[in-house]
Amino acid sequence: MIDIKLLREQADLVSAAVAHKKFKTDIDAVLELDTVRRAKITEAEQARAAQKAANKEMASLAKGSPEFMEAVKGMKAIANRAKDLEAEAKAADEAFQEVFLSIPNLPDPSVPVGKGEDENVIASTHGDADADFPHALPHFDIPWFESRIDFARGVKTAGAGFPFYVGEMSRLVRALINFFLEEARLNGYEEVLPPIVVNAESATATGQLPDKEGQMYVDENEGLYLIPTAEVPVTNFYRDEILDADELPIMRCAYTPCFRREAGSWGAHVRGLNRLHQFDKVEIVRFEKPENSYAALEGMVEHVRGLLRDLELPFRTLRLCGGDLGFTAALTFDLEVWSAAQGRWLEVSSVSNFETFQANRLHCRYRNSDGKPQLVHTLNGSALALPRIVAALLENHQTPEGIRIPAALQPYTGFTAIS
Repeated sequence: MIDIKLLREQADLVSAAVAHKKFKTDIDAVLELDTVRRAKITEAEQARAAQKAANKEMASLAKGSPEFMEAVKGMKAIANRAKDLEAEAKAADEAFQEVFLSIPNLPDPSVPVGKGEDENVIASTHGDADADFPHALPHFDIPWFESRIDFARGVKTAGAGFPFYVGEMSRLVRALINFFLEEARLNGYEEVLPPIVVNAESATATGQLPDKEGQMYVDENEGLYLIPTAEVPVTNFYRDEILDADELPIMRCAYTPCFRREAGSWGAHVRGLNRLHQFDKVEIVRFEKPENSYAALEGMVEHVRGLLRDLELPFRTLRLCGGDLGFTAALTFDLEVWSAAQGRWLEVSSVSNFETFQANRLHCRYRNSDGKPQLVHTLNGSALALPRIVAALLENHQTPEGIRIPAALQPYTGFTAIS
């Protein structure tokens, strides 16, 4: 969440920054609730102070005396008043917190102005996206596709968007996971294997709640959510902790299945592997000192670019405009691979700097050179999400002999082609 002091002292700046993104928040209404909350808290504190003073005065009276009995009556009235005011203060605080949490992170000044994805800025490209592949088939039209990525039996077993990977496709997915994890390790990321469910506190800390509750699978009996990304449990690892400065940067990577309801998704653009309810992903997460976080962001983007180069895929890097920037992000780069067969770009990674937004919710801090606790900056990125990478490999590496496996991936697959 944003700094409450910034909201109070520079409300116009916050309003302008929020307007830069796609989210709608009435900043004046939030400030009004904050004023009410602070007033109620002050009243409750004053009432408790009066109760304490009355209790001290009563202690000086002789028990059973008329003065003592009269003080007891007054004490009950003061205590009841204090109790009522504390309840009002709690209700006012909860009302404020609910709307305060709805304020998105403020975009970095470098974020381009724009209303949506069509106004994202191309930062760089790699490979020949204009190459002509007249005979390339979309992955879902490859003759053997349905026998090796079985959607029909997935529907029977779980529902739409939960396919079975069979034989070489299962081995290809496993190979990609191992390749991504090993590359992350070689680049300094420590691997963790996190839970794939989180509680509401964890989902709130990283900003999935209250923004994305409609996209998450939830067990309401236990109050647990299936994770939409490993970012949630991995970032919560240090919730409510103060780190030593010499521990930073902390670099973590994790493989998990991910679960997203993708409510409202339909049409040709979600065919095959383009959008699933369950998918595999390797995530990279960093905890950084504020002065180093944007250099770290560039390093994370370059890490993802390296993976895509090794997979021999044409790709581009986008700097997201304000209207396409996520709720929690200050700056995001998306990486997309080109599908000549589908004639469109497929997003395979988002890499974001959240600055202190998540850390403020997490209460994750470190001690600076003065020994004072200071919020860390958190960052995360997909490195990489598998379904569209599998689709891109199937579509970009078609040959008369079958699907060619890139050289960098062959040690992990144990085969050089799929036919």
